[in-house]
Amino acid sequence: MPKFLLLRFSSIGDIVLTSPVIRWVKEQVPGAELHFLTKQQFAPLVEHHPYLTKVYTFNKKNKPLAQLLPQLQAERYDYLLDLHKNLRTLRLRWHLRVPTLSFDKLTWSKFLLTRFNINRLPKVHLVDLYAAMVATWGLQNDGQGLDLYLPPEAQIPLEAVDPRLVLQPYVALVVGAAHATKRLPQEQLIALCRLLNRQVVVLLGGPDDVAVGQAVAATGDHIVNACGQWRLLESASLVQRAAVVVAPDTGLMHMAAAFKRPIVSVWGSTALPLGMYPYLPEGAPKWEAIERSDLACRPCTKIGRAACPKGHFDCMRTLDMAAVAAAVEQWLPPTLASMGPLSS
Repeated sequence: MPKFLLLRFSSIGDIVLTSPVIRWVKEQVPGAELHFLTKQQFAPLVEHHPYLTKVYTFNKKNKPLAQLLPQLQAERYDYLLDLHKNLRTLRLRWHLRVPTLSFDKLTWSKFLLTRFNINRLPKVHLVDLYAAMVATWGLQNDGQGLDLYLPPEAQIPLEAVDPRLVLQPYVALVVGAAHATKRLPQEQLIALCRLLNRQVVVLLGGPDDVAVGQAVAATGDHIVNACGQWRLLESASLVQRAAVVVAPDTGLMHMAAAFKRPIVSVWGSTALPLGMYPYLPEGAPKWEAIERSDLACRPCTKIGRAACPKGHFDCMRTLDMAAVAAAVEQWLPPTLASMGPLSS
């Protein structure tokens, strides 16, 4: 029985994007046993996966990666898949000394694009880079997209969020993102919600997004501020049941893709050529990207920034919210088009 260790330490979206690799190995390697190593705060994303036998975790404070080394060595892995490929994973690979597959991160091409606006990147998604990696073992991309498994306790009752969600479709609008230059500014969120006034809009984000969510929700009674109210997988359950998901380049966008939801993705400092757009299989609901492709200063980063390096933040501040609203409405049930506004 071959035993595999998969490495992906962070972050939310990146870990969700490793889910096809788990499925490919488990379903195409007879008798494979799969373990996963990640940071402790991201364990909920994989610990409910039926194809994983063990999930190892670490954190900086009281459970450093070095402490895990004896346990990992004792597992006597047959193969290692490095889906992160940074200095820490290289050190770990040196200690474990087992046959390893890693992927081409296209680091130099991404640097050329974000630093000099020279695009030498192939038109390929990160998941397809993973597929090319495992193809050296004869494994194939099964075309089924992403997976995300939620435990029953993560499925929060919709009436606990707002009773209206039980009766009509709603739009999930993702407010939060790890980096500021991936987030829609507050005034843009308000403008979008005013356009989406025929359905309930549920704002999703973490504890740091509560104040913004409150300010946006105060502008219309069709807006529900769920920012900071629920844990990660509970917020994911709201994404799972949304009619449409509007999200920047962040983890909940990839969760929406795993749940095969229609997605309107809004892009700021990052861009589609970097290969982290929604990954949906054939036959799944579609997605649409809204971006300022005419700005020569973007993409300015491959992961996001704390602030716009130019100071103007035009990539998000001037994004066309009417285009976002139009993209959302094309996937809403036809009955909503004839309804009057829920909020003026």
